[in-house]
Amino acid sequence: MKIKIVALAVIILTAFGCKSAKQLPGTMANEKESVRLSDITWELSKLNGEDIDQSGLSKEKIYFRFNALDHTVAGYSGCNYFNGTYMADDNDGLSFSKMASTRMACYDTVVEESQLFAAFELTKKVSVSGGKLVLKNATNGLIAEFTKTKSGDTTITEKYWKLKELAGDEVVMAENQEREIYFILKTNENLITGFSGCNMFSGQYTMESENQIRFEQLATTMKICPDVAVNESEILAVFNTARNYNVTGDVLRLNNGEGDLLAVFEAIYF
Repeated sequence: MKIKIVALAVIILTAFGCKSAKQLPGTMANEKESVRLSDITWELSKLNGEDIDQSGLSKEKIYFRFNALDHTVAGYSGCNYFNGTYMADDNDGLSFSKMASTRMACYDTVVEESQLFAAFELTKKVSVSGGKLVLKNATNGLIAEFTKTKSGDTTITEKYWKLKELAGDEVVMAENQEREIYFILKTNENLITGFSGCNMFSGQYTMESENQIRFEQLATTMKICPDVAVNESEILAVFNTARNYNVTGDVLRLNNGEGDLLAVFEAIYF
């Protein structure tokens, strides 16, 4: 079902903020469990006993991912991007903090966002089998079910990534802009090349486990475009501050070290 966004506010983190704890009260981290769940995109397939059909969505699907490095989660609710922390114990126990989210107002969404966030808050246990992740309450009642996406969905190299959103705002190409803003990660020599609105740029990138990424030694051409309404410094700042990424299908999100969303890109095929 197509999501209609009627209002867009500045990104504000709620119910989480900078004082978020790295541990939840009364639990101990189970590193083995964290690694088993991490580095996978989990798409929502069932919520409160009802099947969720996302096959007809024209935009991003509802999903979340675990990051075992710092026990954080990040995802998309069908309207807003969200993040939080989690802890797992030795008996398939799993609990989440309250989620922080952007503040977009949406109608005609697949699920009620509040119900999704409530599902995370009620979670006390987890089971994983056959590519399905099931969140359960304290009495083993099923709260939500997520399906593991195909491994190929996480490939980001050798693709043309077009900028779609910057700091929460939709990016529209200026009429006198030479071409759209994009980048490509080339596996040969770990090279990044792209266009920032006026100038071409290039540099190096390194990718590590758990979707960690860093860009270094970025250099640009020296063209001056006084009549093009593009702030190239903001574009380049995305790459200078990006520390991790998330991929759902053909949508790539670059985040900073705190898990805050910096920019959204879409894969374009020619």
